[in-house]
Amino acid sequence: MKVLVTGASGMLGGGVARALAARGDDVSVLQRRPSGLADEGLREILGDVCDPAAVSRAVRGQDAVVHLAAKVNVTGAWKDYVRVNVGGTRAVVDACIEHGVPRLVHTSSPSVAHAGTSIVGEGAGPADPERARGSYARSKAIAERIALTADARARRDGRGPAVVAIRPHLVWGPGDTQLVARIIRRAESGRLPVIGSGAALVDTTYIDNAVDALVAALDRCEQIRGEAFVVTNGEPRPISEIFAAWARAGGVDVEPKRIPTRVALLAGSAVDVVTALRERLGDADDVDPPLTRFLVEQLTTAHWFDQRRTREALGWTPRVSLEEGFARLAASGGEAGRLVA
Repeated sequence: MKVLVTGASGMLGGGVARALAARGDDVSVLQRRPSGLADEGLREILGDVCDPAAVSRAVRGQDAVVHLAAKVNVTGAWKDYVRVNVGGTRAVVDACIEHGVPRLVHTSSPSVAHAGTSIVGEGAGPADPERARGSYARSKAIAERIALTADARARRDGRGPAVVAIRPHLVWGPGDTQLVARIIRRAESGRLPVIGSGAALVDTTYIDNAVDALVAALDRCEQIRGEAFVVTNGEPRPISEIFAAWARAGGVDVEPKRIPTRVALLAGSAVDVVTALRERLGDADDVDPPLTRFLVEQLTTAHWFDQRRTREALGWTPRVSLEEGFARLAASGGEAGRLVA
């Protein structure tokens, strides 16, 4: 099968591209800068996912597309999230329709259905741009709707790809700079925060399990089309325990700094106000703030999901437990790479 993977310079996208190539698929990857995958025998296409012409050229002749390219920063200008997450998804969908590609796996996020309150044992609720929190979540909610609407239109008109949306939750592992590396850096500097009690139960996903789930979705795309699935390890742990395990894997064994929830919410709200002002002034460069209101909500509310439908539909179960994942991360020395979803 000829498969195009977008966003393969990231940890998850690169893992998917390598897994598909290892089983014998003819894999091409699309990203703005060289990723090194060409040295591993994959066809590398340089181009911007926001450029419809570049996407069309990359999609032409493919049997399937796995779309992972996204802007994932916590802060930044709304227009940039729209350009990449919304515009990029629209370009991929349009190219699949134009060239008759039969399968599209769209990588989304559980945050598209999160309205700021706890998620306790729920499935994949509908993407809701109006209630999603933060620019990333809102833009990804719009993008998921574009992808799944294309599936509905294809079933109605008989033209277009079968589409499945996969929402991996907090993907981590060796080579992760978006999550694990930040926790380790903050632990090293004595700035590792735990908001409130740190007891909120949170699901995460080890990288190998997320890769396997996306590959399984590709294989079953036409049977389970039109649905969204949250993917996790299915092992919720207190957020403070997860942070401590990641820090220890990086060689830092420190007690997290506890911040009262009310104080954190006030601080996060202040950061949001400054960020919004900078955006209006045209100075909203990506930064890594210690707190935003969205981050406080994520760190103080439970996020764990019912995985029964996901595992049944995908024919997939996680093969790497959290404990084994922590051990692998420690063996790598907390090595940092990059996370896309």
